[in-house]
This record gives sequence, structure tokens and C-alpha cells, in this order.
Amino acid sequence: MAHHLQRSGYSKLVDRLNRFPQGAPPSPLLNRILKILFTEKEADLVSLLPLKPFTADKAAQIWQLPLSETEKILDQLASRALLVDIVQNECTEYVLPPPMAGFFEFSMMRIRNDIDQKTLSELFYQYLNEEDDFIRDLFTEGETQLGRVFVHEPVIPEDQVIHVLDYEKASEVINTASHRGISLCYCRHKMDHLNRACSAPQDICMTFNTSAASLIRHGHAREVDRIECLELLHQAYENNLVQFGENIRKNVNFICNCCGCCCEAMLAAQRFSHLSPVHTTNFLPEVSDTCNGCGKCVSACPVEAMVLVSANNPHKPKLKRAKLYEELCLGCGVCVRQCRNDALELQPRGQRVITPLDSVHRTVVMAIERGKLSDLLFDNRVLFSHRALAGVFKVILALPPVKQIMANRQIKSTYLEKLLHKAGY
Repeated sequence: MAHHLQRSGYSKLVDRLNRFPQGAPPSPLLNRILKILFTEKEADLVSLLPLKPFTADKAAQIWQLPLSETEKILDQLASRALLVDIVQNECTEYVLPPPMAGFFEFSMMRIRNDIDQKTLSELFYQYLNEEDDFIRDLFTEGETQLGRVFVHEPVIPEDQVIHVLDYEKASEVINTASHRGISLCYCRHKMDHLNRACSAPQDICMTFNTSAASLIRHGHAREVDRIECLELLHQAYENNLVQFGENIRKNVNFICNCCGCCCEAMLAAQRFSHLSPVHTTNFLPEVSDTCNGCGKCVSACPVEAMVLVSANNPHKPKLKRAKLYEELCLGCGVCVRQCRNDALELQPRGQRVITPLDSVHRTVVMAIERGKLSDLLFDNRVLFSHRALAGVFKVILALPPVKQIMANRQIKSTYLEKLLHKAGY
């Protein structure tokens, strides 16, 4: 009977994770990961938590436990970065983060003795790289993805600077954040346990705002000021790392500094490039006639978008030159920094890439595209609060008509249909 309850608890937790747009496909490997991170009792309790942020009072009602016991459990989960606790105006709310970017990464963002990080690393690698379903679902379902690339600011041409919006700059995220935290890079730390890590710096993973505040509070990140964070950003530039961050314009919660050999986002960009797994920048490098075929840009590209081809020079038949595969390019600009012959320059893309306004906007659109809107609207079979519901409908009403139709079909709501009709759609 105990064995049955244990399986049932973890199975319910998997169901809970998959109600959110960023899910985790069921797998024996996933169960083994969850058993390292959660006790059987914790898995059962967490499976009952709402999708939206909740208070200890709300959790106590759901769990039917005394408030003091509930607070103890919630604080214990937050201390292990399995929940994010958000403290505002002397009120604490909790939220269960998705597996990625979320508690998978948090478990490896510092050296810990309370869990077996080597075994966890091996399981993560198998679940993410060998089984394939999780990464494919995370990065290729729908048009709107979790993360986006930030442009490599030092190589932006002077005549293009005015065209770079604030939210496209990693430096602006750093300058405007309420909190800044630095942790170990989940990807390279994981690969370190597998003896496959590259030499890029590990203590360089950046979190911001409410996520940073929670991770700092519980020792999963060290707090840094604006100057040190900018210095680490320049260190990332020097090491040809790509800035991959949350795909929103306001209150970005993370920026990873990614290599092409260890980091899941860059590996996904290589494996599923035809499915646009990562939102690119609004730039592309342009190769000029001064290219001498040195190949430094090819070596630096994290997603193998740059190659060497024949220069077709009859006087120098062995001469090569760089060629860009635009459909693979992230527009990060790392290659431009490596060119010593001024043969590469960033130019605007023909069509501007659209970035969601905030996490609510992105979550609603992702839910619509993945067929999970009803899970957001009817959370634990209880309708969202009027304020939250209004926020969701505000996003829906601003969407293109095709996505509005998708939303209406998913929730089959007469109320939504009337709202859309009233708004003239």
C-alpha cells in the first residue's frame, strides 16, 4: 500500500506540472528525478497547489492542515528552491516554478550536500538529451517560446544603436532590476559531474527581481550590485557566451550565459533549428567581401550557423569565406566579436521579432498555443479571481484573431465569445 501511495503521489505531481504551459512528459526518469528532490509526502502536497501564486492561508485550506504546519512545509520547500517565495508589502506568496526554467536548474545552482547532485546530473542528462520528449516539448511546441537571445552589445554598429530597444539589452535588465543574484551555471555544473564541461566560467548564471530575491534569501544565489553584475556580463562577452533570457520585456527573471556545448537552450537550437526553439534577436551578421576565411566566426558560433565555403576566386582556388545560414542564426553577434578583419557587421532582420510584454502575456499565449488555456482559467476547478481573470482576458483581447479563436475553442466560453464580439472581433 505504501508503495502504491508513493507512486500515486509522484504521478499526481507530474500531472500538476503538466497543467502549466511548460510541462514535463511522464517518464520513469522523471519519477527518479522527483524522488531525489521531493519526499513522497511533499510530492503529494505540492500536486494540490494552485498554478497562480498563493498564500500560506490558501495552502492550509487546500491541504486541510494547521497554518503553522503549512508555513513550516512551505518554508522548507522554499529553502530548497522547490517553491519561490515572493515577499511584498510584508505579505508572502508562494509559487511552484516550472521544471525549466525553474526547480531543475535551481537544484544545481550551488554545491549542495543534501542531495546527490552527481546522480541528479546523470538523470537530467538522460531525461533532457537521450529521451528527447522534454526538450522537444519545451522548445518546439507553439510559436511562443520560453526564452530569447539578447544581442551582444559591444558589437552593435553605431548607426544601429538607436534601433536597439531597452528590453533587447542584457545591460538594461541588470541596471533596472530590483534584485540581482549570481549562481552556478546549471548546464555546465551538470556537465561537470559527467566530465564533459567546457572551460567557460560557471559562477555566472544571473537571476533578477523576485526570483533573485527568493534564491538569495535561501542561499541559492549570492547577491551582487549593479557594477559587479555588469562586470560578469562583460566576462561572458569575453568568453563568447550567449545571453539567453526570459522571453518577456518587463521584469525579466533570468539571463543565462550559454555556451554551445553544454547549455540546453543552445543544444536545442542546434537540434531543432527548423522549429525555431529560441526567439532570436532582431539582428543578423552580414559577411562582406573583406572576409579572408580565417574561420574564427565559425568556431565561435554556438549553433553552427556559420560555415566556410569556397570564395570562388580563380586566382586563389583554396581561399575560403564565411557563409551564414540565416534560418539557424540566433543573431547574438558572438561571431562579429571574433572577426579581426572587419568582415562581419550586424544588420537588422527584415521582420522584427515580437517579444511578449510580461510573464502573464507569455503564459497566456503559450497556454493557448499548447491547448492548456482552460488549466489557467479553471485552477483546481476554481475560477481565477476577477482581477486575475481580467488580466487573462486583457491579453486574449489583444491577440490576433486566429489566437482568439483558438482560445475560445479551448474554454468553450460564452462569456469569452461575447467579450470578443463586443470588442469587434
